[in-house]
Amino acid sequence: MQLLNNLGSFIQNELLGMDWLKRLITDIIVRLGYDPTTQLAGSVHFFVYDVIKITILLCTLIFLVSYVQTFFSTERSKKLIGKSRGISAYIIAALLGTVTPFCSCSSIPIFIGFTAAGLPLGVTFAFLISSPMVDLGSLVLLTGVFGGKVAFLYVLFGLVIAVVGSYLIGRARLEGEIEDFIRNSSADDFSMRKLAVRERLDFALYQLRVTFRKVFPFILLGVAIGALIHNWIPESWVVKLLGGNNPWGVVLATIVGVPIYADIFGVIPIAEALLYKGAQLGTVLSFMMAVTTLSLPSLIMLRRAVKPKLLAIFVAICTIGIILVGYIFNGIQGLLI
Repeated sequence: MQLLNNLGSFIQNELLGMDWLKRLITDIIVRLGYDPTTQLAGSVHFFVYDVIKITILLCTLIFLVSYVQTFFSTERSKKLIGKSRGISAYIIAALLGTVTPFCSCSSIPIFIGFTAAGLPLGVTFAFLISSPMVDLGSLVLLTGVFGGKVAFLYVLFGLVIAVVGSYLIGRARLEGEIEDFIRNSSADDFSMRKLAVRERLDFALYQLRVTFRKVFPFILLGVAIGALIHNWIPESWVVKLLGGNNPWGVVLATIVGVPIYADIFGVIPIAEALLYKGAQLGTVLSFMMAVTTLSLPSLIMLRRAVKPKLLAIFVAICTIGIILVGYIFNGIQGLLI
């Protein structure tokens, strides 16, 4: 049993959390003659460490997830979901969302393809909600930063939001709220021929290059903001706005997160710094969910596919779900960290 605990700690701290990298950067700063406890050196340490750590995890995850994606074309996914009935179809669609691109803007074209392919509206929204909110990247990164319990519950609650929210949309019979050009189009799909391993690897490498170029600037920005919060913003400010004494902290964090466009890799450093400064866990996670799921650019893209009524219902369901999850995490924070 002790061996398993040691192995789990090694995976979380050394592989995912990359504590070895943190120690290495600290040693380099000391060897250069700087005090690592000063604000400037602390900011440099935070920035270099998080950029390298997130880049390593990002490249690994994009490659693996992209390889897995080659087995889930639109038509195959439609057949997989089509074999299920009732709530199981929503669950499968939500789970499929965990092996798709890392940001909401990347998920919307796939959502449109599913809708054009004839999948039920509610089921397609299960995919749309879960894809940016609970992808594999969030599971791995959250494990490295906040621990396995937090990561597991974050993914679980995200899937619950996706399944319950999409079920409500499906029951509301809102098919008429899809734009006509989507309903009248047919889905484009990848070739159904069996791909060779080399072709799958080439596709994964291509996706790695394209996605990394698109995401990396947001990683730099997110880490820079995180370093600023971590070393320069007074702790009292964060505690006052997002700490336990402010009952509206979760609502505030959710509202603030909506206009921001970033994926899980860009928002993690900000969340990490806020938690370190005294923000409550649920408040921080609500901010993350709002940024990744309800970013303003993604809502603008989604508006091209759905009419205002459906868009408003989607935003309302996700917002209420995110706020509820935030308060739940705040209530059990003492049991998790």
